[in-house]
Amino acid sequence: MTVVKKNDTENLRTEKEMKEGKAGSGKPSRLREQGRKAGQKGLGALFRLVFSRTMITIALLLIQIYLLYCVFNLVKLSSLMLTITYLLGAAVVVVVINDDENPAFKLAWIIPICILPVFGVALYLFISANPGSRHLGKRLDRRLDESKHLLRSEYRVVEKIKKEPSGFRNISYYLQKNNSMPTYDHTKVDFFPLGEDMYDDLLRELKKAEHFIFLEYFIINKGIVWDHILEILKEKASEGVEVRVLYDGMNTLSSLPTSYPKKLRAMGIQTKVFEPIRPLLSTAQNHRDHRKILVIDGKVAYNGGVNLADEYMNLEERFGHWKDTAVKLEGEAVRSFTVMFLQMWYMNETGFGEYDRYLLPQGSFAGGDDRKGYVIPYNDDPMNHLDVAKDVYMDILYKARHYVHIMTPYLVLDNEMLTALIFAARRGVDVKIIMPHIPDKKIVFSIARTYYPQLLDGGVEIYEYMPGFVHAKEFISDDNKAVVGSINLDFRSLYLHFECATLLLMNPAISDIEKDFQNTLTKCRKVDLQYYVDLPLGSRIVGQVARFFAPLV
Repeated sequence: MTVVKKNDTENLRTEKEMKEGKAGSGKPSRLREQGRKAGQKGLGALFRLVFSRTMITIALLLIQIYLLYCVFNLVKLSSLMLTITYLLGAAVVVVVINDDENPAFKLAWIIPICILPVFGVALYLFISANPGSRHLGKRLDRRLDESKHLLRSEYRVVEKIKKEPSGFRNISYYLQKNNSMPTYDHTKVDFFPLGEDMYDDLLRELKKAEHFIFLEYFIINKGIVWDHILEILKEKASEGVEVRVLYDGMNTLSSLPTSYPKKLRAMGIQTKVFEPIRPLLSTAQNHRDHRKILVIDGKVAYNGGVNLADEYMNLEERFGHWKDTAVKLEGEAVRSFTVMFLQMWYMNETGFGEYDRYLLPQGSFAGGDDRKGYVIPYNDDPMNHLDVAKDVYMDILYKARHYVHIMTPYLVLDNEMLTALIFAARRGVDVKIIMPHIPDKKIVFSIARTYYPQLLDGGVEIYEYMPGFVHAKEFISDDNKAVVGSINLDFRSLYLHFECATLLLMNPAISDIEKDFQNTLTKCRKVDLQYYVDLPLGSRIVGQVARFFAPLV
Protein backbone atom coordinates (compact mmCIF):
# COMPACT_ATOMS: atom_id res chain seq x y z
CA MET A 1 0.00 0.00 0.00
CA THR A 2 1.39 3.19 -1.05
CA VAL A 3 1.55 6.01 1.48
CA VAL A 4 1.09 9.58 0.18
CA LYS A 5 2.52 12.28 2.30
CA LYS A 6 0.61 15.44 3.09
CA ASN A 7 3.04 17.66 1.28
CA ASP A 8 2.94 15.51 -1.75
CA THR A 9 -0.83 15.68 -1.76
CA GLU A 10 -0.81 19.47 -1.71
CA ASN A 11 1.75 19.53 -4.52
CA LEU A 12 -0.35 17.17 -6.61
CA ARG A 13 -3.41 19.37 -6.02
CA THR A 14 -1.56 22.45 -7.05
CA GLU A 15 -0.24 20.78 -10.16
CA LYS A 16 -3.71 19.55 -11.01
CA GLU A 17 -5.20 23.02 -10.59
CA MET A 18 -2.51 24.49 -12.83
CA LYS A 19 -3.32 21.98 -15.47
CA GLU A 20 -7.00 22.84 -15.25
CA GLY A 21 -6.14 26.57 -15.63
CA LYS A 22 -7.15 27.51 -12.15
CA ALA A 23 -3.84 28.77 -10.93
CA GLY A 24 -5.26 32.36 -10.47
CA SER A 25 -7.87 31.28 -7.98
CA GLY A 26 -5.45 31.04 -5.12
CA LYS A 27 -4.26 33.47 -2.47
CA PRO A 28 -2.03 35.62 -4.75
CA SER A 29 -5.09 36.58 -6.90
CA ARG A 30 -6.98 37.76 -3.85
CA LEU A 31 -4.10 40.04 -2.90
CA ARG A 32 -4.05 41.61 -6.32
CA GLU A 33 -7.78 42.26 -6.15
CA GLN A 34 -7.42 43.89 -2.78
CA GLY A 35 -4.59 46.05 -4.20
CA ARG A 36 -6.70 47.12 -7.15
CA LYS A 37 -9.56 48.09 -4.89
CA ALA A 38 -7.21 50.00 -2.64
CA GLY A 39 -5.85 51.91 -5.69
CA GLN A 40 -9.32 52.88 -6.75
CA LYS A 41 -10.06 54.14 -3.28
CA GLY A 42 -6.83 56.25 -3.40
CA LEU A 43 -7.73 57.93 -6.74
CA GLY A 44 -11.20 58.68 -5.54
CA ALA A 45 -9.83 60.20 -2.37
CA LEU A 46 -7.40 62.30 -4.40
CA PHE A 47 -10.21 63.37 -6.77
CA ARG A 48 -12.40 64.28 -3.81
CA LEU A 49 -9.54 66.25 -2.31
CA VAL A 50 -8.73 68.18 -5.48
CA PHE A 51 -12.33 69.11 -6.12
CA SER A 52 -13.30 69.60 -2.58
CA ARG A 53 -14.76 72.88 -1.36
CA THR A 54 -11.53 73.68 0.42
CA MET A 55 -9.34 73.21 -2.61
CA ILE A 56 -11.73 75.15 -4.86
CA THR A 57 -11.71 77.99 -2.34
CA ILE A 58 -7.92 77.93 -2.27
CA ALA A 59 -7.76 77.93 -6.09
CA LEU A 60 -10.17 80.85 -6.38
CA LEU A 61 -8.17 82.73 -3.78
CA LEU A 62 -4.98 82.16 -5.78
CA ILE A 63 -6.70 83.31 -9.00
CA GLN A 64 -7.94 86.43 -7.23
CA ILE A 65 -4.45 87.18 -5.95
CA TYR A 66 -3.11 86.75 -9.50
CA LEU A 67 -5.75 89.06 -10.94
CA LEU A 68 -5.03 91.67 -8.29
CA TYR A 69 -1.38 91.39 -9.22
CA CYS A 70 -2.25 91.91 -12.91
CA VAL A 71 -4.48 94.88 -12.11
CA PHE A 72 -1.72 96.40 -9.98
CA ASN A 73 0.73 96.05 -12.87
CA LEU A 74 -1.87 97.44 -15.30
CA VAL A 75 -2.40 100.46 -13.07
CA LYS A 76 1.34 100.97 -12.96
CA LEU A 77 1.47 100.63 -16.77
CA SER A 78 -1.53 102.95 -17.22
CA SER A 79 0.08 105.49 -14.94
CA LEU A 80 3.24 105.33 -17.01
CA MET A 81 1.30 105.66 -20.25
CA LEU A 82 -0.70 108.56 -18.81
CA THR A 83 2.49 110.28 -17.74
CA ILE A 84 4.00 109.83 -21.21
CA THR A 85 0.79 111.11 -22.82
CA TYR A 86 0.72 114.26 -20.70
CA LEU A 87 4.40 114.89 -21.32
CA LEU A 88 3.77 114.56 -25.06
CA GLY A 89 0.77 116.87 -24.73
CA ALA A 90 2.90 119.41 -22.88
CA ALA A 91 5.54 119.23 -25.61
CA VAL A 92 2.92 119.81 -28.29
CA VAL A 93 1.50 122.76 -26.33
CA VAL A 94 4.99 124.30 -26.29
CA VAL A 95 5.17 123.82 -30.06
CA VAL A 96 1.73 125.41 -30.52
CA ILE A 97 2.61 128.40 -28.34
CA ASN A 98 5.82 129.03 -30.29
CA ASP A 99 4.10 128.69 -33.66
CA ASP A 100 3.42 131.87 -35.66
CA GLU A 101 -0.28 131.00 -35.88
CA ASN A 102 -3.05 133.38 -34.82
CA PRO A 103 -3.58 133.27 -31.00
CA ALA A 104 -7.24 132.30 -31.47
CA PHE A 105 -6.20 129.16 -33.34
CA LYS A 106 -3.58 128.43 -30.66
CA LEU A 107 -6.23 128.57 -27.95
CA ALA A 108 -8.53 126.34 -29.97
CA TRP A 109 -5.74 123.74 -30.04
CA ILE A 110 -4.35 124.07 -26.51
CA ILE A 111 -7.61 123.42 -24.68
CA PRO A 112 -8.47 120.07 -26.33
CA ILE A 113 -4.82 118.98 -26.08
CA CYS A 114 -4.90 119.61 -22.32
CA ILE A 115 -8.32 118.05 -21.74
CA LEU A 116 -7.99 115.07 -24.10
CA PRO A 117 -4.25 114.66 -24.69
CA VAL A 118 -4.39 111.51 -26.82
CA PHE A 119 -7.12 112.76 -29.14
CA GLY A 120 -5.90 116.38 -29.16
CA VAL A 121 -2.27 115.51 -29.90
CA ALA A 122 -3.23 113.00 -32.61
CA LEU A 123 -5.54 115.49 -34.29
CA TYR A 124 -2.97 118.29 -34.12
CA LEU A 125 -0.24 116.08 -35.60
CA PHE A 126 -2.59 114.99 -38.38
CA ILE A 127 -3.58 118.55 -39.24
CA SER A 128 -0.01 119.84 -39.06
CA ALA A 129 1.50 117.05 -41.13
CA ASN A 130 -1.28 116.84 -43.69
CA PRO A 131 0.38 116.71 -47.12
CA GLY A 132 -2.73 117.84 -49.00
CA SER A 133 -2.46 121.47 -47.93
CA ARG A 134 1.28 121.58 -48.55
CA HIS A 135 0.90 120.13 -52.02
CA LEU A 136 -1.83 122.67 -52.75
CA GLY A 137 0.46 125.47 -51.61
CA LYS A 138 3.34 124.29 -53.80
CA ARG A 139 1.12 124.16 -56.86
CA LEU A 140 -0.15 127.67 -56.21
CA ASP A 141 3.32 129.08 -55.53
CA ARG A 142 4.48 127.83 -58.91
CA ARG A 143 1.70 129.74 -60.67
CA LEU A 144 2.22 132.86 -58.60
CA ASP A 145 5.94 132.88 -59.39
CA GLU A 146 5.50 132.43 -63.14
CA SER A 147 2.92 135.25 -63.40
CA LYS A 148 4.41 137.72 -60.93
CA HIS A 149 6.07 139.77 -63.68
CA LEU A 150 2.65 140.41 -65.24
CA LEU A 151 1.37 142.15 -62.12
CA ARG A 152 3.44 145.27 -61.64
CA SER A 153 2.22 148.80 -61.18
CA GLU A 154 3.09 151.09 -64.04
CA TYR A 155 5.89 153.48 -63.23
CA ARG A 156 3.69 156.51 -63.85
CA VAL A 157 1.09 155.19 -61.37
CA VAL A 158 3.77 154.55 -58.75
CA GLU A 159 5.09 158.09 -59.13
CA LYS A 160 1.58 159.48 -59.11
CA ILE A 161 0.48 157.77 -55.90
CA LYS A 162 3.67 158.82 -54.12
CA LYS A 163 2.20 162.31 -54.09
CA GLU A 164 -0.96 161.12 -52.34
CA PRO A 165 -1.45 161.06 -48.54
CA SER A 166 0.27 158.22 -46.70
CA GLY A 167 -3.01 156.41 -46.11
CA PHE A 168 -3.20 155.68 -49.85
CA ARG A 169 0.40 155.16 -50.85
CA ASN A 170 1.16 152.85 -47.90
CA ILE A 171 -1.62 150.37 -48.66
CA SER A 172 -0.71 150.53 -52.35
CA TYR A 173 2.91 149.71 -51.49
CA TYR A 174 1.88 146.87 -49.17
CA LEU A 175 -0.30 145.11 -51.77
CA GLN A 176 2.30 145.43 -54.53
CA LYS A 177 5.29 144.47 -52.41
CA ASN A 178 3.77 141.61 -50.42
CA ASN A 179 1.00 140.31 -52.67
CA SER A 180 2.04 141.29 -56.22
CA MET A 181 -1.19 143.24 -56.65
CA PRO A 182 -0.65 146.47 -58.62
CA THR A 183 -2.46 149.76 -58.30
CA TYR A 184 -4.33 151.01 -61.38
CA ASP A 185 -5.94 154.16 -62.61
CA HIS A 186 -7.80 154.49 -65.93
CA THR A 187 -10.48 152.15 -64.59
CA LYS A 188 -14.20 152.84 -64.51
CA VAL A 189 -16.11 151.33 -61.61
CA ASP A 190 -19.86 150.71 -61.46
CA PHE A 191 -21.45 149.68 -58.17
CA PHE A 192 -24.49 147.40 -57.95
CA PRO A 193 -26.50 147.68 -54.71
CA LEU A 194 -28.37 144.43 -55.39
CA GLY A 195 -27.60 141.14 -57.07
CA GLU A 196 -30.40 141.57 -59.58
CA ASP A 197 -28.86 144.86 -60.73
CA MET A 198 -25.58 143.09 -61.47
CA TYR A 199 -27.40 140.20 -63.13
CA ASP A 200 -29.13 142.37 -65.75
CA ASP A 201 -25.88 144.11 -66.61
CA LEU A 202 -23.96 140.84 -66.66
CA LEU A 203 -26.27 139.26 -69.23
CA ARG A 204 -25.79 142.23 -71.56
CA GLU A 205 -22.00 142.09 -71.27
CA LEU A 206 -21.85 138.34 -71.81
CA LYS A 207 -23.67 138.71 -75.09
CA LYS A 208 -20.98 141.16 -76.26
CA ALA A 209 -18.09 138.72 -75.66
CA GLU A 210 -15.82 138.21 -78.68
CA HIS A 211 -12.73 136.36 -77.45
CA PHE A 212 -13.08 134.74 -74.04
CA ILE A 213 -15.24 134.47 -70.92
CA PHE A 214 -13.79 133.37 -67.56
CA LEU A 215 -16.09 132.49 -64.65
CA GLU A 216 -14.88 131.54 -61.16
CA TYR A 217 -17.53 131.16 -58.45
CA PHE A 218 -17.95 129.58 -55.06
CA ILE A 219 -21.56 128.62 -55.79
CA ILE A 220 -23.25 127.81 -59.07
CA ASN A 221 -26.75 126.44 -58.67
CA LYS A 222 -29.28 125.32 -61.23
CA GLY A 223 -32.18 127.70 -61.69
CA ILE A 224 -33.33 130.73 -63.65
CA VAL A 225 -30.06 132.65 -63.22
CA TRP A 226 -27.71 129.85 -64.22
CA ASP A 227 -29.99 128.63 -67.01
CA HIS A 228 -29.91 132.07 -68.67
CA ILE A 229 -26.15 132.44 -68.23
CA LEU A 230 -25.51 128.90 -69.44
CA GLU A 231 -27.57 129.49 -72.56
CA ILE A 232 -25.40 132.49 -73.44
CA LEU A 233 -22.19 130.60 -72.65
CA LYS A 234 -23.26 127.72 -74.87
CA GLU A 235 -24.10 130.10 -77.69
CA LYS A 236 -20.80 131.94 -77.36
CA ALA A 237 -18.83 128.69 -77.30
CA SER A 238 -20.49 127.66 -80.55
CA GLU A 239 -19.39 131.00 -82.06
CA GLY A 240 -15.74 130.27 -81.19
CA VAL A 241 -15.51 132.30 -77.98
CA GLU A 242 -13.30 130.55 -75.44
CA VAL A 243 -15.39 129.86 -72.33
CA ARG A 244 -13.90 128.60 -69.08
CA VAL A 245 -15.86 127.82 -65.91
CA LEU A 246 -14.22 127.12 -62.55
CA TYR A 247 -16.33 126.41 -59.48
CA ASP A 248 -15.63 125.16 -55.98
CA GLY A 249 -15.89 121.48 -55.14
CA MET A 250 -18.50 122.12 -52.44
CA ASN A 251 -21.04 122.38 -55.26
CA THR A 252 -20.78 118.62 -55.75
CA LEU A 253 -22.33 118.21 -52.29
CA SER A 254 -25.03 120.83 -52.55
CA SER A 255 -26.08 121.76 -56.08
CA LEU A 256 -24.30 120.16 -59.02
CA PRO A 257 -23.73 116.45 -59.76
CA THR A 258 -20.20 115.12 -60.03
CA SER A 259 -20.78 114.50 -63.73
CA TYR A 260 -21.67 118.15 -64.43
CA PRO A 261 -18.26 119.14 -65.85
CA LYS A 262 -18.68 116.45 -68.49
CA LYS A 263 -22.04 117.94 -69.47
CA LEU A 264 -20.54 121.46 -69.81
CA ARG A 265 -17.61 120.18 -71.83
CA ALA A 266 -20.05 118.58 -74.25
CA MET A 267 -21.37 122.12 -74.85
CA GLY A 268 -17.87 123.36 -75.73
CA ILE A 269 -17.34 124.94 -72.27
CA GLN A 270 -14.01 124.17 -70.58
CA THR A 271 -14.78 123.27 -66.97
CA LYS A 272 -12.82 122.58 -63.80
CA VAL A 273 -13.81 121.86 -60.22
CA PHE A 274 -11.57 123.29 -57.51
CA GLU A 275 -10.61 120.63 -54.94
CA PRO A 276 -13.55 118.24 -55.35
CA ILE A 277 -14.86 116.86 -52.07
CA ARG A 278 -13.55 113.35 -51.49
CA PRO A 279 -14.48 110.88 -48.76
CA LEU A 280 -10.88 110.64 -47.56
CA LEU A 281 -10.11 112.77 -44.52
CA SER A 282 -7.98 115.72 -45.59
CA THR A 283 -7.50 119.22 -44.24
CA ALA A 284 -6.87 120.46 -47.77
CA GLN A 285 -10.62 120.20 -48.24
CA ASN A 286 -10.99 122.94 -45.65
CA HIS A 287 -9.50 125.48 -48.09
CA ARG A 288 -12.35 126.48 -50.40
CA ASP A 289 -12.35 128.74 -53.45
CA HIS A 290 -14.71 131.42 -52.11
CA ARG A 291 -13.91 133.93 -54.86
CA LYS A 292 -16.37 135.50 -57.30
CA ILE A 293 -14.74 136.58 -60.56
CA LEU A 294 -16.09 137.01 -64.06
CA VAL A 295 -13.87 138.39 -66.85
CA ILE A 296 -14.93 139.17 -70.42
CA ASP A 297 -12.30 139.74 -73.14
CA GLY A 298 -9.88 141.26 -70.62
CA LYS A 299 -11.92 144.47 -70.74
CA VAL A 300 -14.69 143.91 -68.19
CA ALA A 301 -14.62 142.17 -64.79
CA TYR A 302 -17.20 141.59 -62.05
CA ASN A 303 -16.39 141.07 -58.39
CA GLY A 304 -18.38 141.07 -55.15
CA GLY A 305 -20.44 138.80 -52.96
CA VAL A 306 -22.92 137.62 -55.60
CA ASN A 307 -22.85 133.93 -56.59
CA LEU A 308 -24.69 132.49 -59.59
CA ALA A 309 -27.90 131.23 -57.97
CA ASP A 310 -31.49 132.44 -57.85
CA GLU A 311 -31.55 133.62 -54.22
CA TYR A 312 -28.72 136.09 -54.89
CA MET A 313 -30.94 137.87 -57.41
CA ASN A 314 -34.09 137.57 -55.23
CA LEU A 315 -35.69 135.22 -57.71
CA GLU A 316 -36.04 132.74 -54.87
CA GLU A 317 -36.72 133.62 -51.22
CA ARG A 318 -34.79 131.61 -48.68
CA PHE A 319 -34.01 134.03 -45.84
CA GLY A 320 -36.21 136.99 -46.61
CA HIS A 321 -34.87 139.69 -48.93
CA TRP A 322 -31.30 138.97 -50.02
CA LYS A 323 -29.07 142.04 -49.79
CA ASP A 324 -25.87 141.65 -51.81
CA THR A 325 -23.51 143.96 -53.70
CA ALA A 326 -20.95 143.85 -56.52
CA VAL A 327 -18.75 146.03 -58.68
CA LYS A 328 -18.01 146.07 -62.39
CA LEU A 329 -14.57 147.17 -63.59
CA GLU A 330 -13.77 148.43 -67.08
CA GLY A 331 -10.19 149.32 -67.90
CA GLU A 332 -6.69 148.64 -66.63
CA ALA A 333 -7.63 146.90 -63.37
CA VAL A 334 -9.31 144.01 -65.24
CA ARG A 335 -5.78 142.74 -65.85
CA SER A 336 -5.39 141.59 -62.24
CA PHE A 337 -8.63 139.62 -62.21
CA THR A 338 -7.66 137.95 -65.49
CA VAL A 339 -4.34 136.79 -64.03
CA MET A 340 -6.00 135.72 -60.76
CA PHE A 341 -8.36 133.47 -62.66
CA LEU A 342 -5.61 131.91 -64.77
CA GLN A 343 -3.42 131.25 -61.72
CA MET A 344 -6.20 129.11 -60.22
CA TRP A 345 -7.08 127.53 -63.55
CA TYR A 346 -3.55 126.27 -64.21
CA MET A 347 -2.91 125.11 -60.64
CA ASN A 348 -3.40 121.40 -61.37
CA GLU A 349 -1.69 121.43 -64.76
CA THR A 350 1.89 120.70 -65.68
CA GLY A 351 4.15 122.99 -67.68
CA PHE A 352 3.79 126.74 -67.89
CA GLY A 353 0.50 128.57 -67.95
CA GLU A 354 -0.47 130.80 -70.84
CA TYR A 355 -1.26 134.38 -69.82
CA ASP A 356 -0.10 136.91 -72.38
CA ARG A 357 -2.70 136.27 -75.04
CA TYR A 358 -5.49 137.06 -72.57
CA LEU A 359 -3.97 140.34 -71.39
CA LEU A 360 -4.31 143.69 -73.08
CA PRO A 361 -1.10 145.74 -73.14
CA GLN A 362 -0.72 148.07 -70.18
CA GLY A 363 -1.68 151.57 -71.23
CA SER A 364 -4.47 150.33 -73.55
CA PHE A 365 -7.01 152.44 -71.68
CA ALA A 366 -4.90 155.58 -71.37
CA GLY A 367 -6.37 158.88 -72.39
CA GLY A 368 -9.40 158.73 -70.12
CA ASP A 369 -10.21 160.82 -67.09
CA ASP A 370 -7.21 160.64 -64.74
CA ARG A 371 -9.28 161.92 -61.83
CA LYS A 372 -11.07 158.63 -61.26
CA GLY A 373 -8.85 157.62 -58.38
CA TYR A 374 -7.24 154.22 -57.97
CA VAL A 375 -8.39 150.62 -58.13
CA ILE A 376 -6.52 147.67 -56.58
CA PRO A 377 -7.97 144.20 -57.13
CA TYR A 378 -6.34 141.84 -54.65
CA ASN A 379 -6.57 138.26 -53.46
CA ASP A 380 -5.67 136.20 -50.43
CA ASP A 381 -5.02 132.52 -49.88
CA PRO A 382 -4.34 130.27 -46.87
CA MET A 383 -0.86 129.32 -48.12
CA ASN A 384 0.92 132.67 -48.30
CA HIS A 385 1.62 133.13 -44.56
CA LEU A 386 0.19 136.65 -44.89
CA ASP A 387 -3.22 137.79 -43.70
CA VAL A 388 -3.77 140.08 -46.67
CA ALA A 389 -7.55 140.21 -46.42
CA LYS A 390 -7.43 140.98 -42.73
CA ASP A 391 -4.58 143.49 -43.11
CA VAL A 392 -6.55 145.61 -45.58
CA TYR A 393 -9.53 145.77 -43.21
CA MET A 394 -7.26 146.56 -40.26
CA ASP A 395 -5.51 149.29 -42.22
CA ILE A 396 -8.85 150.95 -42.91
CA LEU A 397 -9.87 150.76 -39.23
CA TYR A 398 -6.63 152.15 -37.87
CA LYS A 399 -6.31 154.98 -40.40
CA ALA A 400 -9.94 156.11 -40.47
CA ARG A 401 -10.60 159.66 -39.29
CA HIS A 402 -14.35 160.06 -39.59
CA TYR A 403 -16.17 156.80 -40.23
CA VAL A 404 -15.92 153.11 -41.08
CA HIS A 405 -19.14 151.51 -42.32
CA ILE A 406 -19.29 147.75 -42.66
CA MET A 407 -21.66 145.19 -44.13
CA THR A 408 -21.01 141.52 -43.39
CA PRO A 409 -23.14 138.38 -43.14
CA TYR A 410 -20.89 136.83 -40.49
CA LEU A 411 -19.17 138.33 -37.46
CA VAL A 412 -16.71 135.86 -35.96
CA LEU A 413 -13.81 137.95 -34.72
CA ASP A 414 -10.36 137.30 -33.36
CA ASN A 415 -9.00 139.56 -30.65
CA GLU A 416 -7.04 141.75 -33.07
CA MET A 417 -10.05 142.60 -35.21
CA LEU A 418 -12.24 143.11 -32.14
CA THR A 419 -9.63 145.47 -30.67
CA ALA A 420 -9.32 147.42 -33.93
CA LEU A 421 -13.09 147.93 -34.20
CA ILE A 422 -13.40 149.13 -30.61
CA PHE A 423 -10.28 151.30 -30.74
CA ALA A 424 -11.56 153.07 -33.84
CA ALA A 425 -14.88 153.77 -32.12
CA ARG A 426 -13.22 154.96 -28.89
CA ARG A 427 -11.10 157.50 -30.72
CA GLY A 428 -14.20 159.10 -32.20
CA VAL A 429 -14.56 157.25 -35.51
CA ASP A 430 -18.17 156.44 -36.43
CA VAL A 431 -18.09 152.64 -36.69
CA LYS A 432 -21.28 151.01 -37.89
CA ILE A 433 -21.87 147.35 -38.75
CA ILE A 434 -24.91 146.06 -40.65
CA MET A 435 -25.72 142.41 -39.97
CA PRO A 436 -28.55 140.16 -41.17
CA HIS A 437 -31.70 139.81 -39.11
CA ILE A 438 -32.64 136.51 -40.77
CA PRO A 439 -29.49 134.34 -40.85
CA ASP A 440 -28.58 131.53 -43.20
CA LYS A 441 -26.54 129.73 -40.51
CA LYS A 442 -28.19 129.94 -37.09
CA ILE A 443 -25.28 128.71 -34.97
CA VAL A 444 -22.83 131.08 -36.67
CA PHE A 445 -25.31 133.91 -36.14
CA SER A 446 -25.60 132.98 -32.45
CA ILE A 447 -21.81 133.25 -32.20
CA ALA A 448 -21.89 136.65 -33.94
CA ARG A 449 -24.37 137.99 -31.43
CA THR A 450 -22.09 137.09 -28.51
CA TYR A 451 -19.81 139.92 -29.68
CA TYR A 452 -22.62 142.49 -29.41
CA PRO A 453 -22.16 143.42 -25.71
CA GLN A 454 -18.41 144.02 -26.04
CA LEU A 455 -18.75 145.96 -29.30
CA LEU A 456 -21.63 148.08 -27.99
CA ASP A 457 -19.73 148.82 -24.79
CA GLY A 458 -16.79 149.94 -26.94
CA GLY A 459 -18.92 152.40 -28.91
CA VAL A 460 -19.49 150.35 -32.09
CA GLU A 461 -23.01 150.68 -33.52
CA ILE A 462 -24.68 147.49 -34.72
CA TYR A 463 -27.71 147.22 -36.98
CA GLU A 464 -29.69 144.22 -38.22
CA TYR A 465 -31.27 144.25 -41.67
CA MET A 466 -34.92 143.56 -40.88
CA PRO A 467 -36.15 142.51 -44.38
CA GLY A 468 -33.87 139.48 -44.42
CA PHE A 469 -30.31 138.41 -45.06
CA VAL A 470 -27.23 140.58 -45.74
CA HIS A 471 -24.63 138.77 -47.84
CA ALA A 472 -22.66 141.88 -48.90
CA LYS A 473 -19.02 142.20 -47.81
CA GLU A 474 -18.11 145.89 -47.63
CA PHE A 475 -15.85 148.34 -45.82
CA ILE A 476 -16.33 152.06 -46.56
CA SER A 477 -14.29 154.81 -44.91
CA ASP A 478 -14.08 158.62 -45.01
CA ASP A 479 -15.54 158.91 -48.54
CA ASN A 480 -12.16 157.89 -49.98
CA LYS A 481 -11.71 154.17 -49.30
CA ALA A 482 -13.95 151.21 -49.97
CA VAL A 483 -13.69 147.44 -50.32
CA VAL A 484 -16.25 145.29 -52.12
CA GLY A 485 -15.54 141.59 -52.56
CA SER A 486 -15.97 138.08 -51.21
CA ILE A 487 -14.26 138.53 -47.83
CA ASN A 488 -16.42 138.01 -44.73
CA LEU A 489 -15.51 139.04 -41.19
CA ASP A 490 -14.90 135.50 -39.98
CA PHE A 491 -12.03 133.09 -39.55
CA ARG A 492 -12.76 131.15 -42.72
CA SER A 493 -12.55 134.16 -45.02
CA LEU A 494 -9.65 135.80 -43.23
CA TYR A 495 -7.50 132.69 -42.75
CA LEU A 496 -8.71 129.54 -44.55
CA HIS A 497 -10.34 130.37 -47.88
CA PHE A 498 -9.15 131.65 -51.23
CA GLU A 499 -10.66 135.14 -51.45
CA CYS A 500 -10.59 138.29 -53.58
CA ALA A 501 -11.85 141.85 -53.41
CA THR A 502 -11.60 145.29 -55.01
CA LEU A 503 -10.06 148.15 -53.05
CA LEU A 504 -11.08 151.62 -54.24
CA LEU A 505 -9.08 154.73 -53.36
CA MET A 506 -10.56 158.17 -54.10
CA ASN A 507 -12.79 156.61 -56.75
CA PRO A 508 -16.17 158.18 -57.61
CA ALA A 509 -17.93 154.85 -57.00
CA ILE A 510 -17.18 155.16 -53.28
CA SER A 511 -19.92 157.74 -52.90
CA ASP A 512 -22.39 155.31 -54.48
CA ILE A 513 -21.39 152.59 -52.05
CA GLU A 514 -21.78 154.90 -49.05
CA LYS A 515 -25.13 156.14 -50.34
CA ASP A 516 -26.36 152.56 -50.53
CA PHE A 517 -25.12 151.92 -46.99
CA GLN A 518 -27.13 154.86 -45.68
CA ASN A 519 -30.19 153.70 -47.62
CA THR A 520 -29.82 150.22 -46.14
CA LEU A 521 -29.67 151.68 -42.63
CA THR A 522 -33.24 152.92 -43.03
CA LYS A 523 -34.34 149.27 -43.27
CA CYS A 524 -32.43 148.19 -40.19
CA ARG A 525 -33.07 148.03 -36.47
CA LYS A 526 -30.40 149.49 -34.23
CA VAL A 527 -29.18 147.00 -31.65
CA ASP A 528 -28.66 147.91 -27.99
CA LEU A 529 -27.67 145.86 -24.96
CA GLN A 530 -31.29 145.29 -23.99
CA TYR A 531 -31.91 143.80 -27.42
CA TYR A 532 -29.20 141.22 -26.71
CA VAL A 533 -30.51 140.52 -23.20
CA ASP A 534 -34.00 139.92 -24.63
CA LEU A 535 -32.75 137.27 -27.04
CA PRO A 536 -33.87 133.71 -26.16
CA LEU A 537 -31.69 132.27 -23.41
CA GLY A 538 -31.09 129.10 -25.41
CA SER A 539 -29.76 131.08 -28.37
CA ARG A 540 -27.36 133.01 -26.15
CA ILE A 541 -26.09 129.84 -24.46
CA VAL A 542 -25.59 128.10 -27.81
CA GLY A 543 -23.66 131.11 -29.07
CA GLN A 544 -21.43 131.30 -26.00
CA VAL A 545 -20.62 127.58 -26.08
CA ALA A 546 -20.11 127.53 -29.86
CA ARG A 547 -17.83 130.58 -29.65
CA PHE A 548 -15.19 128.25 -28.25
CA PHE A 549 -15.09 126.64 -31.70
CA ALA A 550 -15.18 130.00 -33.52
CA PRO A 551 -11.86 129.45 -35.36
CA LEU A 552 -13.34 126.28 -36.86
CA VAL A 553 -16.71 127.75 -37.89
